[in-house]
Amino acid sequence: MRSVGVEEELLLVDPGTGEPLAVAGAVLAAADRAAGIPPQEPAEQATPAGGSGGPEGEGHALEAELQEEQLEFATKPVTEMGELREEILRWRAEAARHAGTAGALPAALATSPLPVRPTLSPGRRYEWAARQFGLTVQEQLTCGCHVHVSVDSDEEGVAVLDRIRPWLPVLTAMSANSPFWQGEDSRYASYRSRVWNRLPSAGATDVFGSADAYHEEVEAMVRSGVLRDRGMVYFDARLSASYPTVEVRAADVCLDASTPVLLAALVRGLVETASRSWHAGEPPPRIGTGLLRLAAWQAGRSGLDGPLLHPLTLERTPAEEAVGLLYRHVADALADSGDEDLVRAEITGLLERGNGARVQRALRQTEGSLAGVVRRCAEITTGGRG
Repeated sequence: MRSVGVEEELLLVDPGTGEPLAVAGAVLAAADRAAGIPPQEPAEQATPAGGSGGPEGEGHALEAELQEEQLEFATKPVTEMGELREEILRWRAEAARHAGTAGALPAALATSPLPVRPTLSPGRRYEWAARQFGLTVQEQLTCGCHVHVSVDSDEEGVAVLDRIRPWLPVLTAMSANSPFWQGEDSRYASYRSRVWNRLPSAGATDVFGSADAYHEEVEAMVRSGVLRDRGMVYFDARLSASYPTVEVRAADVCLDASTPVLLAALVRGLVETASRSWHAGEPPPRIGTGLLRLAAWQAGRSGLDGPLLHPLTLERTPAEEAVGLLYRHVADALADSGDEDLVRAEITGLLERGNGARVQRALRQTEGSLAGVVRRCAEITTGGRG
């Protein structure tokens, strides 16, 4: 059974106004004190604007992110989805406990509904990124959900990357949870995905063909000087820089704690299905990267409330049909891992209630303000379904 880990990035907000608060340093200091970790100077963060790249922390699982208004945690690697859900709920609750000492709440929102001028977190890598990427980093306050799935080798991992490319936009649509940006409705379901793709290394990739070709491209990207190091390679799916995993980075952070579990089960199914295809000698789908970028844009625009592009034909198709295609594509792997019933039930629930974008827009109507949306979403983050 392949192990799975999830990283979630959370927004830190004021309990009254819903505005983002630049208090991550204080929250992490509180977590360190509770774990008996002595005060430390800001470290060389592993991947600015992208998380630690790994599934387990030391002492506690909470970490800094690019901006002081956000916080990240990473679960330990597990094989059972029930245990993964417990891990996610545990660290969301721990984030809330320590955020409370700084007068904040964590909210699983992929962008801030309210206007904000983000505050860069301390650290040499973040400072380098701010100098290099300018306004792109100054505005970059986005929260994603990254899923790690174990692989046996880089060769297997790259074979997986080559074969899961067409399915990643469906994950973006399912997870979409960022309809608002700077106080306005963006008209997108996942505006996070659009903001994130302003970074030069983000997005879909070509078919690599081999681990050597993957590593050669990554090294060439670093040698170009545009990126500082391998940690700044922000592909939608990549080999982890620190762990023997494939890391899928296409999803928004999700309101409902059950949705990242669903994503993790589907990603594990994708990895296993791709590996079996590779071992059987089947070639990866030869879909152009330009078309995949269109599919990613359409997923960010529509979420589950409009058409997506068919993962294999790239023709317009209803979102529910695209989700069904993904389910059927990984059905054998889900059955073998024991995840089939869970995934089927969670997909049904997600299609009925909608993703975070639909929930946020509905809350805007019932709460009457974006501040009310944020407060309610903070409750949902640690308290269950909305």
